[in-house]
Amino acid sequence: MLRWFLRLVLLAVVLGGFSLFLANKWLDENFTASGPSSEEQTLLLPRGSGLSTIAVLLEREGLIEDDLVFKLGVRKAGAQGELKAGEYAIPAGASPGQIMEILREGKVIVRRVTVPEGLTSREVLALVAEAEHLNGDLPPPPPEGSLLPETYHYERGDSAEGLVGRMEKAMQDALAELWAGRAEGLPLQTPEEAVILASIVEKETGVGAERPLVASVFYNRLKRGMPLQSDPTVIFALTKGEKELGRALTRQDWKVDDPYNTYQNAGLPPGPIANPGRDALAAVLNPDESEYLYFVADGTGGHAFAKTLAEHNRNVAAWRKVQKSRTQ
Repeated sequence: MLRWFLRLVLLAVVLGGFSLFLANKWLDENFTASGPSSEEQTLLLPRGSGLSTIAVLLEREGLIEDDLVFKLGVRKAGAQGELKAGEYAIPAGASPGQIMEILREGKVIVRRVTVPEGLTSREVLALVAEAEHLNGDLPPPPPEGSLLPETYHYERGDSAEGLVGRMEKAMQDALAELWAGRAEGLPLQTPEEAVILASIVEKETGVGAERPLVASVFYNRLKRGMPLQSDPTVIFALTKGEKELGRALTRQDWKVDDPYNTYQNAGLPPGPIANPGRDALAAVLNPDESEYLYFVADGTGGHAFAKTLAEHNRNVAAWRKVQKSRTQ
């Protein structure tokens, strides 16, 4: 009798082991099988979602066939507490196992907003306002010259105020680094003065290679006590960066009574007129050496530089011929 009982126990163990083998084989096959989605889908996984909630959500969104397979596979991998919230791009046909790894590694969708050089703070905030899936209100407009133009990455749900704060921190860090490596003998007293001049250089030329040379012109004028005579500062005097001028600058505009008008006031204006990029800051803090005192557009996108007023007047006459030919 005992012998038969032992045989039955052994048979049960064998059958149980075989059943477990089959169950594991079934789970492995289904957990690694391609999913039902025929195209990439965006999955938004809320914070605090447990494994059961995630599995049901995946099935409801058509990303997996069976929530049970996903739950069992995740538990078998010991990953039930490692699935991270966020916004994900799930590839077409992703298996439950692949989805688990995406959520486990936190491979969220990274969004970006690019701030071009030379924008005013108002224009930068307008870009942030247009960025998708940022939370919260925009902060008050920060001072001109306090935001560093570059590409910023963010995730869905990040705050608009936090993103602007990162731009301010980036400017502070870049300025501190570049100021520490500045050339000797520059007529600048503070890093803030470097930002002021860099903002003018940024607005004067869109040609990167010209920035150190344009900076040298302004330094030469400052050292001689000559006014900078920069048109972008006059535009800022008229608009304060709050709107577009909407027309061409006139000689009458050069007479406006405003501290930002560098035709009427010697030295630097009281503050930046835009947000300069890192290259403009670098150009101002390590300018070219030159004897140039003037520059004017040359019709190719760059500028013609001159050491004397007579030479400058010839360059201006050439530029006016180019302008006239374009209007005919």
